[in-house]
Amino acid sequence: MFETDEELLQACRRGDDRAWRGILDRYERLLYSIPLNYGLTAEDAADVVQLTLTIFLQKLDELDDASNLAAWLAIVARRHSWRRLAQRRREQLGLGADAAEGIASMSDGENQGEFVRWELLEWLNQGLNDLDPRCRALLMALYLSPDSPSYAEVAAELGMAVGSVGPTRARCLEKLRIFLQEKKFTS
Repeated sequence: MFETDEELLQACRRGDDRAWRGILDRYERLLYSIPLNYGLTAEDAADVVQLTLTIFLQKLDELDDASNLAAWLAIVARRHSWRRLAQRRREQLGLGADAAEGIASMSDGENQGEFVRWELLEWLNQGLNDLDPRCRALLMALYLSPDSPSYAEVAAELGMAVGSVGPTRARCLEKLRIFLQEKKFTS
């Protein structure tokens, strides 16, 4: 029904319930996978998705129709995932609202691996955002979806032939590899 994000945004602004369902169908799995990839619980991930979609509704009139909606939603979800992680860390350390002390304690050697993981995820995300929308959608569906869909499910979701998923995946992974080599990760 809604082929483009622009059509979805315009219909959402008109209050079309089908457009809202279209946003959920198109982006809910992506949004849910982001906090899970940061190591949050399923409950926290659901909270991040809900918060992200609430912010989407609040900012709906400010969004540019030509904007990359997937990237915008992913950024919002990532930021709230980071906040939730920081909140969890403060709770674990018993620091309450003293965020500065919590952040300082997270940067010690004991927790360095967690920061390296965040940096790696951000580096990978930059690479994914550099890809064309088709490659980004394919790789996210194949590798970042929490329910590990089959090639047939991915092909149906993205409107492509099942036989083209593998070769397209290989080309997209090569593009991502080249980008990531150019933007060397340093920790």
